[in-house]
This record gives sequence, C-alpha cells and structure tokens, in this order.
Amino acid sequence: VGCAVFAYYYFDCGNLQVAHGRAPAVGTGMSRARDDAVVMAYQGDGDLASIGLNETIQTANRGEKVAVFFVNNTVYGMTGGQMAPTTMIGEKTVTCPEGRTAEQAGYPLHMAELLNELKAPVFIERVSVSDIGHIRKAKKAISKALKVQKESKGYAFVEILAACPTNLRQSSEESIRFINNQVEKEFPLKNFRDISDCTVPLFRGASDFSKKSLDNIFNLEKDSSLDSVDTPNFGDIGIKIAGFGGQGVLSMGLMVARAACDEQYHVSWYPSYGPEQRGGTSNCSVVISGEAIGSPIVYEPDILVAFNQPSLEKFASDVKKDGVIIYDSTVGNCDHIIPEGIKSISVPATKIAMDAGSKKGANTAMLGIMLATGRTKLPPEAFNKALDETFINKPKLIPLNKKVLNAAVKWAEKNIK
Repeated sequence: VGCAVFAYYYFDCGNLQVAHGRAPAVGTGMSRARDDAVVMAYQGDGDLASIGLNETIQTANRGEKVAVFFVNNTVYGMTGGQMAPTTMIGEKTVTCPEGRTAEQAGYPLHMAELLNELKAPVFIERVSVSDIGHIRKAKKAISKALKVQKESKGYAFVEILAACPTNLRQSSEESIRFINNQVEKEFPLKNFRDISDCTVPLFRGASDFSKKSLDNIFNLEKDSSLDSVDTPNFGDIGIKIAGFGGQGVLSMGLMVARAACDEQYHVSWYPSYGPEQRGGTSNCSVVISGEAIGSPIVYEPDILVAFNQPSLEKFASDVKKDGVIIYDSTVGNCDHIIPEGIKSISVPATKIAMDAGSKKGANTAMLGIMLATGRTKLPPEAFNKALDETFINKPKLIPLNKKVLNAAVKWAEKNIK
C-alpha cells in the first residue's frame, strides 16, 4: 500500500506499507520471496500513475504474480486535492483552478489501456464503484484478479473509478453523477484482457534464505568471525580514506576493518561516493574502538589517507592535532594544504606497488604505510589475514598483495622518521 497511513488497521492479513509509489516493487519482492503467496497492491492514481509509474510498468511487463487494485478518483485524494495524472481535461483542482488544459499539463493517463499494450499481464479490467449496480460488477472483477493470484497465473490489474466528493466539493449524489456521466466517458468501463483460462501457472520455486545458503554466497564459514570484546583502554581510532572511484578507496577501508575485526575490536565501515563509482570522488570512514560505536561517521580523523589532491584539500583541515596525513606523492607539493602541526607522509604508493609487481596495488601499499606507522595499534598478522579474506575469491592475488604490503612497510622503515 502506498500513502495509506492507517490502512493496516483494516487488513486482517500480512501487509506492508511502503513509500509513495513503491508498492509494485515491494510486491515483487514479496512474491519472489514467497512464491506461494497471494500478493495484492492497493494504490491511488497520484501514487501508481505518477511517482510509481515506472515500477507499475516494469512489474506488469515482467508478469509478476501481483493483483493490483488501482483506485482512480482523478485527483490527489489524500494530499489536498491537487491535479493528478488522471485528472480530466477541464476538471478543476487545487493546482489547476481554471481546469486542466492539454497545453499546460498534457492529457490524462489511461492506465488500463497503457498496460494492455504489454504482453505479460493476464487480467486487466476497469470497473466503477459509483453505485450498487457498478459495485456488483466490480466485485466480480476483483474476485477474478484474486483467483488469478490464487492460481499463480501472473499479473492482474483492476482499475476502479471512485469518487472523491471532499476534494472535488461534491455531494454524494453529485459524485455518483460525476463518475457515471463524465469520468466513464474519459475512462470507459471494460474488460481489456482475460487470458487466465489459457495461462499456465507460474512456479518459480521456493527461495532459500537460510543462514547456511547466505553464508555460502558470501564465503562465510561457520563461526569465522569472532565476536567483539570490550577493551575500554583501547579508546577510539577514526580513519578517513579518500580518493577517486576506482583507486581502491573503499576496499582499503574494508581491509582495515577486517584487520580490526579479527582482533575482536568494535569496528564500523561507512562508505560515501557519488553516482559514478569510477572516476568520481569517494571516501570511507573506519572506526576502530574498544567499546560499542555510537556513530560510523568520522568527522575528525586520527588518520587521513588521501589518494588525490581534491581529497587532501577537503579533509586535511579535519584531522586531529596529533593525527597523521598519508597521501600519494603524485599529488605533488602539498605543504600549503597540510595544517600546521599535523604530521604528513608523502608516499610513492603507485611506484611501491609496481616495483613489487602490482599495477593496481597502490591501496595495499598505503595499507602497509598505515601498518608501519603503528597508528592503528593492530599487529602485522591482522593485516595479512585481512588480505587473505579480501582476496578469498582471487587466491592468486594474495601473495602479490602481501608482497606489496611488505614492500611498503620496508619503505616506511627507511623513509619515515
């Protein structure tokens, strides 16, 4: 159900209320997760035909096993009576007080006709609940749509013309005449499609969401992750890693988080990136703590790792006074960016990685520098184990990345005072 705040009081069955327009998407998830379930979606015209139009079309086009009941009262009924996608030409609403015009707002959407152009739907009908006679016919269409679901035959759509006397400022009798004499002319009552008799039931099989199956998908062995242990004396360490998408920023953060997790500290990893994961900017926050973590966001990092100049410029001023900034030497001279009193380390990360035989191991080189500084308070074996876990699906890369890690540590021992 979209935008129906207290509707759950009226359903004596399992139900979900979702964000405006998203009922088809959530209904799809429910149907796919419970293949034997009878799934119904109940939506209004401002919901289904506007913000939820794409979800509606895609769900119908896939032939999902969902019965959709679409209430069309030609107006946004629950949000103040604004013009809806189904508002008719000339019809007056709060947002078109002079009446809808095609020049300004286009024409009303005919959802039943639109969905009838798709191949997958099994049942499509438009009905009305304006009076007793129409209600009886509507009950038959609704029953048929539910029967299609009960028999697992696919997508069913029932458009229901209904009155909204409050927003349209009509009496009960006026609203009945409005539906019968005007709305039905724009939206003719009709069975557009019923191929249920010749449709074969669709069974996708039961979904397996057992812990064993999920652990297998994510390569998690039983009890492979140790529970965190409170160590109040450890304190908190905030780490910010930033750079361009594709530089291994997020994966480096995960490696640090895994290393801390293996040492049974409390850990959080919080990624942040733009719409383009490659080429755009990205960063992640890692918190390592001896106690439960209140927020995963690092505002004042103890350690900042910057792979490019924009990241250095953005986060350098946030670093704590006793913190450290580790940045790629390809950035160039950054003395004007580094705050006074903050320790900084310029690292030829790409060169270290390439000398060790890896073209894409700059992030692992930075990991080695971080290890060498001792700022994370984590032992070398924790970082090596983190590499094992990170590249579990690419075992050939494990020795190579460990070589890069060790090369970076040796570089640090020679060059960091």
